[in-house]
Amino acid sequence: MRMLFATAPGYGLTLPLVPLMWAARAAGHEVLLATTSEMVAVGSAAGLGVYDVFPERDVWGDLMARVSSDEEPSDDLPEEYRLAARTGNPFGLFTVTMTEGTIAAGRAFGPDLVVYTSDHAAGMLTAAALDVPALEVGNRVSWSMRDLDWRTEHHPFGEDEISDLVRARLGIGDARPRPVARIDPRPPSMGGMTADDEDRDGRDGVPWWPMRFVPFNGGSAVPDWALRAPERPRIAVTLGTVVPALTGVTNLAVVMKALGDMDVEVVLAAGTTDLTDLGELPANVRSVGYLPLSAFLPSCAAIVHHGGSGTTAAPLYYGIPQLVLPAFADNPLAAQRVAERGVGLSDDPTTVDAATVRGHVERLLTEESFRTAAAEVRAEMAAQPSPAAVVERCADAPVSSN
Repeated sequence: MRMLFATAPGYGLTLPLVPLMWAARAAGHEVLLATTSEMVAVGSAAGLGVYDVFPERDVWGDLMARVSSDEEPSDDLPEEYRLAARTGNPFGLFTVTMTEGTIAAGRAFGPDLVVYTSDHAAGMLTAAALDVPALEVGNRVSWSMRDLDWRTEHHPFGEDEISDLVRARLGIGDARPRPVARIDPRPPSMGGMTADDEDRDGRDGVPWWPMRFVPFNGGSAVPDWALRAPERPRIAVTLGTVVPALTGVTNLAVVMKALGDMDVEVVLAAGTTDLTDLGELPANVRSVGYLPLSAFLPSCAAIVHHGGSGTTAAPLYYGIPQLVLPAFADNPLAAQRVAERGVGLSDDPTTVDAATVRGHVERLLTEESFRTAAAEVRAEMAAQPSPAAVVERCADAPVSSN
């Protein structure tokens, strides 16, 4: 089977699907990833064949520039591009720029199945245009299109003014994808499904399948210390790739001050963020730049982070309690899910101080309930079908009609 994967060009939007792509490739299927911007290099480094669907511009860079500035889009940009940049839904920019190239990649590749994420309208429109079976995959632990309350407050991706313009321009018309299934990767007690659950989408009767979340955050050389048990509690700290770029390191400064006074070992994974404004880091902080969470998170006693979906799901997979200081987008919803399930705590990063952060982390380290809840969720996830099982199931699944 030939499988075309279509994803948006952000780390948290693409990386959750890499284990599913690996599973498909390992099962002998031909796989092509259709994306753009930095994810072309990231996908290539993950051992995947990648097609850049919009090499003309750095779409992700344009999005970051737009959300961090009130300036109007340049007049030299195409009208649809400028319209998408002005909308309150930044994903419209991906729809405008990526749909045509993704369809072109599909027509050249000749897929038997198009796999796209629930938040990527370009993938949905490609599946509709090619009229081949599709698999829709949720890539969030905070929400799913399976949730009626979420769908009530948010129109489905691909059903808006931007998508209508793209449909008209590309001649897609009213065609709809034909999913074999939709995937909900969340743990059962956080809104997901068990392996035995049977659920169908109330919109069109398409079945929902569970799938185990398997963390992927890149590969690297694993340092010696990461393989050894720490002499004191090890705390991971990360704010992902987007938050520091948009808001700076103010939140990191508060966290460093809080943890610098504790008898813990801190691993600060800040990627390429400029840490100059933090000054000299506390003696108990190990700054590792970019190091995948999976390289050292299993040895940690807790993690402090921003609430990104992949960053929230990784400690769930490893059974690690977490403190979430949510930034924007669906980060607050992820923090809410964490607190409600009892696997961690959350607080407002705009008002929290060092003493409060210190108190939260002390609770995570000393109150058994957090470790117990985290272990329960880890066991739930381990019992869900693997990405390999989902790939195998796709081959035998009936396809819905348009």
